[in-house]
Amino acid sequence: MSRNLRVAIIGAGPAGFYAAAGLIKNLENVSVDIIEALPTPYGLVRYGIAPDHQKIKSVSKLYERTAADPRVNLLANVHFGRDLNLAEINKHYDAVVFTTGASSDRSLGIKGENLAGSISATDFVAWYNGLPAYKDFINKLDAKAVAVIGVGNVAVDVVRILAKSVDELATTDITDHSLDILKDSKVKDIYMIGRRGPAQAKYTTKELRELGELINADIFVDKKDLVLDEASQKIANDTRAISIQLTELDNYADRKPEGKARRVHIKFLASPSEIKGSDKVEAIVLEKNKLEPSPSGYINAVGTGQFETLPVDMVLRSVGYRGVKLPDISFDDKRGIIPNDDGRVLIEANGEIVKGQYVAGWIKRGPSGVVGTNKADAVITIKNLIEDFSNIDLTPDSNKNPEAIVQFLKDKGVEVVSFEEWKKLDEYEIAQGKKQARPRVKVVDTDKMIKIAKS
Repeated sequence: MSRNLRVAIIGAGPAGFYAAAGLIKNLENVSVDIIEALPTPYGLVRYGIAPDHQKIKSVSKLYERTAADPRVNLLANVHFGRDLNLAEINKHYDAVVFTTGASSDRSLGIKGENLAGSISATDFVAWYNGLPAYKDFINKLDAKAVAVIGVGNVAVDVVRILAKSVDELATTDITDHSLDILKDSKVKDIYMIGRRGPAQAKYTTKELRELGELINADIFVDKKDLVLDEASQKIANDTRAISIQLTELDNYADRKPEGKARRVHIKFLASPSEIKGSDKVEAIVLEKNKLEPSPSGYINAVGTGQFETLPVDMVLRSVGYRGVKLPDISFDDKRGIIPNDDGRVLIEANGEIVKGQYVAGWIKRGPSGVVGTNKADAVITIKNLIEDFSNIDLTPDSNKNPEAIVQFLKDKGVEVVSFEEWKKLDEYEIAQGKKQARPRVKVVDTDKMIKIAKS
């Protein structure tokens, strides 16, 4: 090669950093720019992981090592589609890897879903974790009963945040504006509702156990929901984690209430069919389900025609994330991902490969797995990228010097935040946190973030 391979990675979350790590591990002559719309890196590690799960957030230390490599640059506060378009990316880079995650959510598709008080768990998480655009998303929490639709880890996170006392949350990095609202929370009952049975729930054993350890809330499970059909029993017999989870749930069902301030109810085999209310949520109607295995082996939830109405004031849907279409990039709207073949972007599903475009993470495969799952996923993508460029002679091009894109953005008036500048903001937040015996106090105003980073 007569010059370094220039690669842009769009998105500075886990998938983006794993992709960068894969490139610098396998190529000496490479130059990588991680381009991020926010002034801060780390994506879901900062804005998705629950504030009371600090240990998981320590994975960012690995990303710091990647960012410290001289072949890697962070260009934060640069929005793809606004500050940089695809033609400009193609001018300055040989290849681009999209790692923008799945920032939208799936709807329930039922009557009343758009009533005030019916929101996505995605937005609720963004609010309490400090995503700048969501700092004013909730200005009071006067609901007494909340229905959380879904039984994955995000649903459990939301339940915990609603159930915990402010004193418990005040030792985390939850945002100050959220603490102020949660301090006056009227929530008494939280219903976590799954359409299938306990053997099909998507939470991890660790997350389920945390619900049983809540200091501020009693937990309720109906024994009848734990009676398994034949197909579910086989899953439980064959899968140790599910067997352990069933034992945990059985123990919860046997517990006597202790009169704690809040109550968490875990309900299975129920699907929301309607949200009732005149101008805001007043109740949710659930249809009782039964399970029926399909020929493929998937166990479907089938409505029985029996209904139950829960009086609730708030509904949080947590039934799955989906990706968002990027300007000028192909998109599979049905699956909510960029269509691809092992990370090589396709014009459409099963279509031709788009030269120089790649994808990794949730925008590649959909919202599955944990943070670390993105590493193996990125490895496959980067392997294919390197293979595609292995026999190409890269001719000199002044536009593909690392300094060229920085000057280009500067000329457009974009305030690029480098990794070194982000570290100033990081150190500021940690210092503010130490004053309150907290991991950090997040800055949630974009202008203030940039001002601190540039100080």
